[in-house]
Parts: sequence; structure tokens; C-alpha cells
Amino acid sequence: MKSLYKTEEGKRRIHQLYDKKLNELNIKYEYITVNTQFGKTTIIATGAKNNPPIILVHGSNGCAPIALETYRNLDKSYRVYAVDVLAQPNKSAETRLSMKDHSYGEWMNEIISELHLDAVTMAGFSFGGLVILKTLEFDERRIKEVFLSAPAYIVNGNVLKTLFRVFIPMKRYMKTQKQKYVEQFLSHVFTERDPFAIDFLSEVFLEFEMDFTPVPVINSTNARKIKTPINLIAAKQDILFPGKKMLNRARNIFPSLKHAVLLENSKHVQTKSQNEQIEKMILES
Repeated sequence: MKSLYKTEEGKRRIHQLYDKKLNELNIKYEYITVNTQFGKTTIIATGAKNNPPIILVHGSNGCAPIALETYRNLDKSYRVYAVDVLAQPNKSAETRLSMKDHSYGEWMNEIISELHLDAVTMAGFSFGGLVILKTLEFDERRIKEVFLSAPAYIVNGNVLKTLFRVFIPMKRYMKTQKQKYVEQFLSHVFTERDPFAIDFLSEVFLEFEMDFTPVPVINSTNARKIKTPINLIAAKQDILFPGKKMLNRARNIFPSLKHAVLLENSKHVQTKSQNEQIEKMILES
């Protein structure tokens, strides 16, 4: 299988940044490797083993250390499993799954089985929300509750806005390697400037084969079958997955919707203080 990394040197630099972020967290952790039918999956686990389990799922073009940084205090109450999603710039296998079938749900359920987990809480951002909803669609029996932050797979934003504000700056950076285009891209997606995201995505945009497949939305019939409590945090200024549109559809299709929150002053990626609010919701659930 052809690597998703364009060069070995590019892969090395991306993994260096991964390790840097993990080390900066200054936490006790262990690596767990789960060999699934879809490929090797790397998981970073932290927190006491007798704590209840929570699985964190990062967004597109992300990695487990970023998910751990997003909710830094969960390890005090949970055994945290931060999963490196397949075919992303991280340490899991480079097997690209389809968003149109149940592959992501089957993959995650296989991980849960291999880890011998039950009554699992799940929390995911953006593309991680799609993975979690696919998990519920495939088999929700071992999932206790989920927290979805600006998730993919419920609604999509305006195609032209996304093209001009997200994809064109990205493509301009890939062509010119001028960092101002990365900054431009991030200014439309991130609520506050993130120096690590600038460094990480500058490498990813150049050195990793990203997936530009259009993101589907969940079928309303399947959504109505989900019984697991869903906590949804949407962002009003999110151009990728608009918050008001998301909450309107979610209220119509998810009978198990427990909480629905609209962050008024948030773009797609939340601020540190907004993530602390979400973390508090998880800890108080």
C-alpha cells in the first residue's frame, strides 16, 4: 500500500511534532497498540485503570496528543483512551476507511472489544464526531454517553464559503509554502490563534495526502434509532458545520439528545476556555 506520507523526512517531522505535543502535556501515559482488521491502531492511555473509561477521538488532520490537550483534566476522573484515527497524520495505520459505510463504527467497536471496555463515555471533535456517531450506528450497546463538539456528519456548511475561506488558502500554501496562507486558513477555522496548529498543519498540508472526500450526513432514520444519550456542542460561527443549522436538525432527528449547547462566540475550533466548559460538562455528567 502506498504511504499517505509524501516523504520519509516529512513523516519524521510530523511525528516529531506529535512527540513534542505529547511531552508538553507532562502526563503519565502508556501506549497501547490494538491490531484491528483495518490495521494497527495506536492509543495513548492515561488516568487510573480503575476509573470509568472515556475514549477521545480527534478531528481531521489531527492526533491523540491534541485530543488529550483539549480536555486536560479528564484523567483525574476517567481512564482516558485517546485514539489515533486511521489514515491521519499520527502513529496508527494508514488505512483509509469509507465515510459512506459502517467501517469507522466497526473499527471503533473492535477497539472497545479488544480493550475489554463497557459503559464507555466517548468525546470527539469535528471528524471525531462522525467516528462516534458511526460507532453508535454500528453497535451502541457498550456506549454509556457521548459528547460531540462541532461534529461532522450532522450538517454541512455552505460549499462556496468553505471553498474560498478554507480550501483556497490551503491550496495556495501548498503551492507557495508561504505561511501567511496557513494563518489565513486558520483565522476562518480557529477561534483563537494556535501556534502548534500552525506548525503541525504547515507540515501536514505539504507532506500528507489529505482526504478531500465530501463529508456525508447521517440518515435521519438511523439517527432516530440511536438510544445513547447525546450531548451536542455546536459553534455559531462554524463555517464547516454551522451551529444553528446543526442544532435544528439534531433536535429533529435525535430522540436521545440530552443537551444541546450553542457556543455564540466560537468558530469551528473552540478556545481553551470553551474547551474547559465542555470538559466540565463531561466531568459533571
